[in-house]
Amino acid sequence: MLTSLNIGLRPRNVMTHHALPVVNLQMSQTPSMSFIEKELLKNKVKIEQWFEAQWQHIAPPIMCSVDLRHAGFKLAPVDTNLFPAGFNNLHPSVWPYAVKALKTALTAEAPHAHTILLIPEDHTRNEFYNQSLMALYQLCGQAGFNVRVGSLSLKEPQSIVSTTFKQALTIEPVSRLDDRLVLDDFTPDLIILNNDLSAGIPLILEHLKQPIAPLPELGWAHRLKSKHFTCYEQVVDRFAGDIGLLSWRLKSLFCAVDALDFMTQQKLDDAQIKAQNLFKAIQYHYTSVAINETPFLAVKADNGTYGMGVMMLQENESFLKLNRKQRTKMSTRKGNQAIHQVILQEGVASLERTTAAKVAEPVVYMIGKEVVGGFYRVHDSRGMQDNLNTPGMHFEPLPLIEDEPFITLENQSNRFYAYSVVARLAALAAGFEKEAYR
Repeated sequence: MLTSLNIGLRPRNVMTHHALPVVNLQMSQTPSMSFIEKELLKNKVKIEQWFEAQWQHIAPPIMCSVDLRHAGFKLAPVDTNLFPAGFNNLHPSVWPYAVKALKTALTAEAPHAHTILLIPEDHTRNEFYNQSLMALYQLCGQAGFNVRVGSLSLKEPQSIVSTTFKQALTIEPVSRLDDRLVLDDFTPDLIILNNDLSAGIPLILEHLKQPIAPLPELGWAHRLKSKHFTCYEQVVDRFAGDIGLLSWRLKSLFCAVDALDFMTQQKLDDAQIKAQNLFKAIQYHYTSVAINETPFLAVKADNGTYGMGVMMLQENESFLKLNRKQRTKMSTRKGNQAIHQVILQEGVASLERTTAAKVAEPVVYMIGKEVVGGFYRVHDSRGMQDNLNTPGMHFEPLPLIEDEPFITLENQSNRFYAYSVVARLAALAAGFEKEAYR
């Protein structure tokens, strides 16, 4: 069985190479093992048994990426993306794990599938996304499936070239024949969405006979971060109770505000009241465990993605005093869709740094129930409380092989195991989200 315990070990019979740079990370402001890492390692056997029991009852999403923030006293997910890009940032050493996990996950989703239609985002001029699409295409092919790529918006075939993979990929227009999607002479057994459908579910995807994953209803036109974190809170509270941990160490407090309008300032007074109540709740937890830090909030579009519609709020700041530039930034999300609901989320500072002293945060990739790698999101000009998912960021693949520089191997495996636990809790929560649409 491929388990998350394998991360940090070199795959057998796989030649390691260095096509991508590997970050050398330091945690100079935290002990070599944080409180959370010690607690999770101490309970490793119980934790693995707990997860195996949960997977018997709930199926995880076919793939997801989980953004984490590690403050030393707290390690929590701050976003879970069911339509991840960034597969090109996975270190080559983890590809055998990813291929095996993908074959298992796709077979579970559609046991008799041999052919796959991969539907990407529409912004095919984005070179970084094209590289991710190429990586996902190759992973599916290496898992043993016949894969074609089809667009919901193109009228003519279009070729993209990946400089990283040194290969061209043709994206073809998708058409519908009765209750199935087709590409000329190709009728897929399974459809994989790598398009988050921020603008809504197109008619062509409705009432299909073919299985489609993730479900279109989980696109950002319908999915809410507050719904996900409600599910996550229920999962982590149960996990912490069963394992014997304080659940607050593994989650961020949050609340949602709906029917607001940043430009007209409608319901910003309601947002301010909820923010102050959330600040008080965070301070209560800080005081109860002797944390001498200043609380802050992340304010995000409740159905946003790509780091758009995000701002940080300090306790001495007010929604009612935002300037026009700030309100304009918070008024729209991807696709120029208006923001009318936000999630107020307990901010988690990132104490992780590259050796060049740049702030970093881990992004963990999962396929099915398996952690298959990830990367650090790094930003040269952002601080420990800032949103790093902004222009100017870059990515450093997680060093999951033994001979890469990373403090010491002992610290590396500790940190990655902690990442894997929280990422799997988020994937489990996403599994509960998915069940609501079955």
